[in-house]
Amino acid sequence: MAPITLHLRAETKPLEHRSALSPAVVQELVENGFKVNVERSPKNPKRIFEDADYEPYATLVDELSWPRAPEDHLIIGLKELPEEDFPLKHTHIQFAHCFKGQAGWEQVLGRFAAGGGTLYDMEFLEDDNRRRVAAFGYHAGYAGAALALENWAWQIQHPETPLPGKKPYNTQSDLVEEVKSDVSAGVAKNDSKAPQILVIGALGRCGRGAIDLCLAAGIPEPNILRWDLAETSAKAGPYPEIRQADIFINCIYLNKPIPKFVTEEFLREDPSSRKLSVVCDVSCDTTNPHNPIPFCNKATYFDKPTIAVGGFANPPLSYITIDHLPSLLPRESSEAFSNALLPSLLELPNAEKARVWQEARKLFEEKLATLPSSQEHVKNS
Repeated sequence: MAPITLHLRAETKPLEHRSALSPAVVQELVENGFKVNVERSPKNPKRIFEDADYEPYATLVDELSWPRAPEDHLIIGLKELPEEDFPLKHTHIQFAHCFKGQAGWEQVLGRFAAGGGTLYDMEFLEDDNRRRVAAFGYHAGYAGAALALENWAWQIQHPETPLPGKKPYNTQSDLVEEVKSDVSAGVAKNDSKAPQILVIGALGRCGRGAIDLCLAAGIPEPNILRWDLAETSAKAGPYPEIRQADIFINCIYLNKPIPKFVTEEFLREDPSSRKLSVVCDVSCDTTNPHNPIPFCNKATYFDKPTIAVGGFANPPLSYITIDHLPSLLPRESSEAFSNALLPSLLELPNAEKARVWQEARKLFEEKLATLPSSQEHVKNS
């Protein structure tokens, strides 16, 4: 059997510095009989790993050359493909964001139908326990908590000015040191009181990341309230505990209607009891009709990380809804993700028998079958 060739494409989404494959994982793949082609990094966004880091193991190819790759090459990347209309003939391994009825899903799947290609969506690669084999949740929670703490400290010192923009950090330790310094300055101006933080979804990957950052930044353990299904199921929201916390970090995976966690109206009902000044919605369900934090309804970005909620003062109230938080830590998040993905990639030579790839292909075919009649001409072209 000819060796499998993986083609690592360059990311094109602004500020996306992560990579689906780290140099160490590429080395592992090559040592296990794979061939790997790596597109040279664009200047913007620049991949966190240097091209030279891949050179000992992979073949460097031109940026955005994947459409011209042989059809049997597997194209791997992270974020969505650029919006084009040419048919997709390859097998793609990526986050496509088109299996849940997201805007434009028909166009995305229609391109695969037209070209005869296959989509293995990384969000739905699952192990025998129906748990995702690789996810960025931990670093999403970690980065989200970092921005939430920085925003809390910034509000105390600059209540009339939004938190300045942020750029990716070269290492996790660089981020932690900055957050620790900012929190220390905020605590000093807050009568030596550290913030009270409520994390919902505390038992998942994302919640664990948020809690680990808080502890690394020096937040005392008793100041971190950890909630999960047991707590949110015990009573209906909205929850007074959120109103009474300084920072609320939402780390749930939303896949069905649930009661609201907190609303603007609820916060205005008892203004004297409100301490809440920062909401970080790591889950980032801004357009989901079941969004449990309805006022978090617009996306924020690294260059403008917060949106102020009007009519709140002493303290002000703002939220963070960045949909690619792990990009704040592109090195560590890429390494952790690609290491977790590696065992599944090593099963690609036997994809027809490997459960993770069988199930992913089955799901793709089920979604392809739901293309509306307006796409029939695409499917049959």
